[in-house]
Amino acid sequence: MILYILIIAANLVGFSYPDCGCNKLNRDAPQVDKIENHCSKSKDENGFCPQSSEESKFNDMSLIPGGQYQIGTNTPHFVADNESPELDVQIKDFYMDKYEVSNRRFREFVEATNYVTETEKFGDSFVFKSFLSKKMREEYKDFRVASALWWYKVKGTDWQHPYGPESDINGILDHPVVHVTWNDAVAFCAWEGKRLPTEAEWEVTCRGGKKRKLFPWGSKLMPKDRHWLNIWQGEFPDDNTKEDGYEGTCPVDSYKQNIFDMYNIVGNVWEWTSDLWDENDKNNPPNRVKKGGSYLCHESYCYRYRCAARSQNTEDSSAGNLGFRCAKNL
Repeated sequence: MILYILIIAANLVGFSYPDCGCNKLNRDAPQVDKIENHCSKSKDENGFCPQSSEESKFNDMSLIPGGQYQIGTNTPHFVADNESPELDVQIKDFYMDKYEVSNRRFREFVEATNYVTETEKFGDSFVFKSFLSKKMREEYKDFRVASALWWYKVKGTDWQHPYGPESDINGILDHPVVHVTWNDAVAFCAWEGKRLPTEAEWEVTCRGGKKRKLFPWGSKLMPKDRHWLNIWQGEFPDDNTKEDGYEGTCPVDSYKQNIFDMYNIVGNVWEWTSDLWDENDKNNPPNRVKKGGSYLCHESYCYRYRCAARSQNTEDSSAGNLGFRCAKNL
């Protein structure tokens, strides 16, 4: 559970940033009841409205061939994240979305089902400081994450108002939807007749058939001296030089990153997977694995945009850099 800063100590100058606060955005709130889903058609076995026709069910998806693959690494950067050891995994053929779920796609889901996200029910979510006015930072200074002071818990923030109650998504419909919990992601994927990928499926897809490479395209961050992903440039958390052209999220089709036609599978936003962080987790709600890093990651403090990197949040967590993509069985 999150502890919020009520009194900010005077000696914050020189405060060190051991990580990006990636796994700190857990909600101090009871788990909500199952969310209602409204539709005029017969619901599927999960209780959600089917959406896609037979002809369109694999649109914007790539077939990932089954077989034996390696995931993880024997040279971990964050030992505590359980990046190691390297493991052999066997997966079956499946389809993976080429793109993260966009605001436009999520809006279609909401309009078709009258779905209300958990964040909307909670009434708030976490916004990175650079997207808040000086006035709002002052107003919410006592509602920051203790170990990641750049995250503010702001009322009225949700997927339709990603930077606070006065913001909207009108100009960013093709950007990834954010402020969605694991439960929201599961609901959307079920509506499309899909599911969240397992961690192994996600990582196999990220690697694009390459062995022991850091990124989907290889081990060099900027081949041909160009940007291949949306991450932080500059000194975190105060100086973002935006050399890649983006301060926050970028459109879901901005960076094609491997031979599986995956776009933004690293960088841009963290992506939920179906896996528990700990199979023996007895917490309610439990922690789920997320992969890929986000636009707030940088090698100096949150080097988690590597395919082997991993982090976690509770199922009811949401933030301005957390989204998802779906997978589908054959």
